[in-house]
Amino acid sequence: MVDYGTVIVYIASILSYFGAVVIFYGGIRAAIGVLSIEILKRKTSYNEVRLDFTPKILIGLEFFIAGDLIKSIIEPNLNQVIILAIIVSIRTIVGFSLGREIKELEDMEKK
Repeated sequence: MVDYGTVIVYIASILSYFGAVVIFYGGIRAAIGVLSIEILKRKTSYNEVRLDFTPKILIGLEFFIAGDLIKSIIEPNLNQVIILAIIVSIRTIVGFSLGREIKELEDMEKK
């Protein structure tokens, strides 16, 4: 017999790990971009590095939120729901701010 609680925990963990991998990958790309600007004196601007990195942060945060929501299915007590609401609120605000930053950077690049 399948223990659905265990399956849900694995799914939530996989989503969270995948979010971390996406952010880590974006961080590595950003670090390489900054190093290429500083050391190799490439003509790339920091805004281009930020435009590349910020969407990866947003996608990673979405995977974290999905993992947290799935975990809350297993532990639906009031304390867990309050913690989840706080975490989702913070991540949503960060996501909104990063989304706005992307739009501003894209507008700057067009000018």
